[in-house]
Amino acid sequence: MNTLHSRGPGHRASTPRRGLVALAAMTALALTGCTAGSAQSSSSGSQAAPSQSAASGGASGAASGSSQSNSGQAGGDGPAAALQRQYVHVVDEVLPSIVEIRTQKALGSGILYDNKGHVVTNAHVVGSATSFEVLLPSRARPVKASLVGTYAPDDLAVIKLASTPNVTPAQFGDSGKLQVGDIVLAMGNPLGLSGTVTQGIVSAVGRTVSEPQGGHSPGATLASAIQTSAAINPGNSGGALVDLSGKVVGIPTLAAVDQEIGGAAPGIGFAIPSNTVTNIADQLIKSGHVTSSHRAALNVRVRTVVGPNGQPAGVGIVQVQQGGAAAKAGLKAGEVIVAVNGHQVSTAPDLQVLLAQLHPGDTVKVTVVSQSGQKKTVSVKLGQLKV
Repeated sequence: MNTLHSRGPGHRASTPRRGLVALAAMTALALTGCTAGSAQSSSSGSQAAPSQSAASGGASGAASGSSQSNSGQAGGDGPAAALQRQYVHVVDEVLPSIVEIRTQKALGSGILYDNKGHVVTNAHVVGSATSFEVLLPSRARPVKASLVGTYAPDDLAVIKLASTPNVTPAQFGDSGKLQVGDIVLAMGNPLGLSGTVTQGIVSAVGRTVSEPQGGHSPGATLASAIQTSAAINPGNSGGALVDLSGKVVGIPTLAAVDQEIGGAAPGIGFAIPSNTVTNIADQLIKSGHVTSSHRAALNVRVRTVVGPNGQPAGVGIVQVQQGGAAAKAGLKAGEVIVAVNGHQVSTAPDLQVLLAQLHPGDTVKVTVVSQSGQKKTVSVKLGQLKV
């Protein structure tokens, strides 16, 4: 699914007329021509951008003005100079924790999670690979790494370095405390330019957005996503969205695409909140899989059903999990879900979006059509998503 299905927390908004969501996905090495040496060379140039940006005093966008005026502001005592110093401090503190992850075909970003060598990233960055090369900011040669586990519904994965030479784990903050207007920095390796930093603000919180499915993408529906104006480009996936206290508050994952111009929609990107990241990463590290998803589910396997006019007409129940939420409510395979809590459901992604805004234990009204054409509405106490 590749459209934005909700524009705010707690409700399902209409799909916008334009604005596809695209993965800030792995960048093909063939396109970047990026070797370990050239990536490091790019890093030194990329890291200059944050201090210039801060010197302009803006909350987003590229810096303007001469380097001489930037130096003058940096040495001053005004609010702009103080903000610039804070930017530089945060970059110096966090950037050593941001790594570049390479598979045989592509690259993405990751965050050093602990001193044992665990790295958290997006599931679509690792794809189907089980072994990786990881470039650390402090080393010229890549370090081998292996897969610990992935969780497709939240598009998250953990890998582990084969050795942990001088690793600097990042500190994770409480994404629940974010407010619209908070300044944030996105750190990663867009287009193979390692150690790149962009700036922006938190534009909104609590977004429900869906990834396009296909390729490496699991097609996840992300609940409570952070919308940011910080530039997110291919290769940023799995990197860090950082607040001005130096804490990771999210993982940049999606960027919006303008359908009319066929390119990126500037200043609209989405990150998985850090509270989700730490919850899922801790479970993957402990057991290699997720035992408590905290995501609502009907506990059914479904597919989109097409009507006589060739258009999606609902979500057919293919299989009902024994003892699950749907089974307890009396729903059966062959029935077609057409609404949840009065909201029309035409496709399986529609159902995903609605469930992403609910919680296990919530009671919802599910309207279904039987194979004989009879419509009924039943109350279902939602279960927990299990993968």
